[in-house]
Amino acid sequence: MQTRETKELQKKIGYRFRNKSLLIEALTHPSYRHEHAEVHFDNQRLEFLGDAVLGLISANCLYHALPTAAEGNLSTTRSQLTQGDTLAHIANQLELGKAMRFGIGEEKNGGALRSSNVADALEALLGAVWLDGGIRGAERVFKNLFTAYITTLEELTLSQNPKGALQELAQQKGWSLPQYQPESMQGPQHQPLHSVILTLENRTFKASASSRREAERQCALDALAHFSGKK
Repeated sequence: MQTRETKELQKKIGYRFRNKSLLIEALTHPSYRHEHAEVHFDNQRLEFLGDAVLGLISANCLYHALPTAAEGNLSTTRSQLTQGDTLAHIANQLELGKAMRFGIGEEKNGGALRSSNVADALEALLGAVWLDGGIRGAERVFKNLFTAYITTLEELTLSQNPKGALQELAQQKGWSLPQYQPESMQGPQHQPLHSVILTLENRTFKASASSRREAERQCALDALAHFSGKK
């Protein structure tokens, strides 16, 4: 049974189901099955599968999207990407709750807006896509929905620890480690301005800030932008 909401949902995720019953199953909350004796399924089994699918595809995507990231950073980013809050936010952007089937009580209590419900349904939806279209279909939907978040998380990781990211890049490329040298300190003693020069691969980067640590951080950000082709 297709509805206007399920048709719109397929357009938003960029995937059209061949087996529409898988889509309906992914959108069926347990409360609906409990109130309809003729219905013998809900989305919990697909949620179980979708959780594993999300873990696999996000790991593969991050591995290729973040070539300089260490294992620890990749694990942290994947955890942030697949956590319930992220899933619920994506699901709400899709208006996933409007396409779901709930029992009367759950629907009256705002089930379509409950974060846990829509996050679970998004995982179930990925599991359904996997069964219907295989890994290619699931990867396509994942990229449609999660690419913007990967970019945001990458930028956040770099901004939080650019010196570490630059060192990882240098080690991966077989370069010498970045060298930070204080150049000068100007201004009054209570409000000094520290200047630092970073040298890496015969390139120099200079930055000034209220602390040496911040100046080194700015140098590292400039170097990362240069070596990644963003400057």
